[in-house]
Amino acid sequence: MQSNNVLKYDYTVAKYFMITTIVFGIIGMTIGVLIAFQMAYPQLNYIAGEYSTFGRLRPLHTDAVAFGFTISGVFATWFYIGQRVLKVSMAESKFLMVIGKLQFWLYVIAVLAAVVTLLMGYTTSKEYAEFEWPIDIAIVVVWVLWGMGIFGLIGIRRENNLYISIWYFIATFLGVAMLYLFNNMAIPTYFASGGYGDWLHSVSMYAGTNDALVQWWYGHNAVAFVFTVPIIAMIYYFLPKESGQPIFSYKLSLASFWGLMFVYLWAGGHHLLYSTVPDWIQTMGSVFSVVLILPSWGSAINMLLTMKGEWNQVQESPLIKFMILASTFYMFSTIEGPIQAIKSVNALAHFTDWIPGHVHDGTLGWVGFMIIASLFHMAPRVFKREIYSKKLMESQFWIQTVGIVFYFSSMWIAGITQGMMWRASDQYGNLAYSFIDTVTILHPYYTLRGIGGLLYLVGFFMFAYNMYKTFSSGKVIEKEPQFASPMAI
Repeated sequence: MQSNNVLKYDYTVAKYFMITTIVFGIIGMTIGVLIAFQMAYPQLNYIAGEYSTFGRLRPLHTDAVAFGFTISGVFATWFYIGQRVLKVSMAESKFLMVIGKLQFWLYVIAVLAAVVTLLMGYTTSKEYAEFEWPIDIAIVVVWVLWGMGIFGLIGIRRENNLYISIWYFIATFLGVAMLYLFNNMAIPTYFASGGYGDWLHSVSMYAGTNDALVQWWYGHNAVAFVFTVPIIAMIYYFLPKESGQPIFSYKLSLASFWGLMFVYLWAGGHHLLYSTVPDWIQTMGSVFSVVLILPSWGSAINMLLTMKGEWNQVQESPLIKFMILASTFYMFSTIEGPIQAIKSVNALAHFTDWIPGHVHDGTLGWVGFMIIASLFHMAPRVFKREIYSKKLMESQFWIQTVGIVFYFSSMWIAGITQGMMWRASDQYGNLAYSFIDTVTILHPYYTLRGIGGLLYLVGFFMFAYNMYKTFSSGKVIEKEPQFASPMAI
């Protein structure tokens, strides 16, 4: 919609997804804190019977964070960034507006159905792919609707050149579509067995080693195209916009993009080292994982160098702090993962708590911080109000940072301790430690992990409160800020 040659963007759908980002973030992270403490205090497994056991809640936590909090954040930022970068308003197309709203409501229904079925114990038992077939179909429809929205908006754009963030959003759509369809191919047992069994249950079309191979081709690249690619799209837009600095090197952003697209897809084999998967696939997974450092660090360094000569902004703006530390955690995570993929290191690390330590310094620091920063940047421009409290944002940043450090450091120590104890033997070649010896010695680290998660959750509640106060009672701004977001002291 244009008035007096000024384009007015319609953020209706973006607002919807901003709300679900916060709601699903609270749900997923609260469950995460509970199951973290369950590892240290097993009696917490029985506070609500079978519905509070670790086995029921763990997939609910991972899916609520990955497909609730993160995907909502991806959708919210797309419906904001897409319009502004392509110079077109959603209001200009009734079709795209209907598609966007339909996508939102079907998405909410699918997420609620996932929550209910996982709590009831319906699961395919495949990591990041636990949903049974009716929910899979709903998710595919949601994804198709999003794709229609993406390419529909691109089709009516006024800006001829596609900014790098758009490339990453397109890659997110295509990558997840391919991965999800192939990995979730299943046959409902009720229909395949002539009416026997539960109609919700299904059996994968793959079996044995093939199933494992397809699953971790999907599992690792779900991390790539949900936790990495769209988050890079966010930082390439929001950091330059918030800081007022152009990207350090646009050519480097393109080189990193194509490097990620080619290399990431071949790295999933590192999840299956020392398994029945052919040895060449294991080796390829390890090699491509190490090569993955180059495009990953290319993006992260590009972001850090964007602040060249403007590092004073990191001290002055808590919003810039979130983005810069997000890039830093991305660098940590993308050097740690390839190290763990080296066969000799993996022999020690696999199945230990070092792995969730690696996962969470990426998800909490990189993904969490970047989505939080994105919503903070969007709030004054979407709701036309300044951010409610800069001090609250600053406090949130430090509380969550301490929480992340507690989390991954405790898991690093616990994981390496586990690996060493499992491998230790006496002079006769017998195992030196029993399983319960390992469990006992790790108790303090599990407690510290829970405390770290709790600190992060407290910070997230501070974020939710700051956002609520921003759009409900923040000071109205007359003119949209071009760069630094206005915020009350």
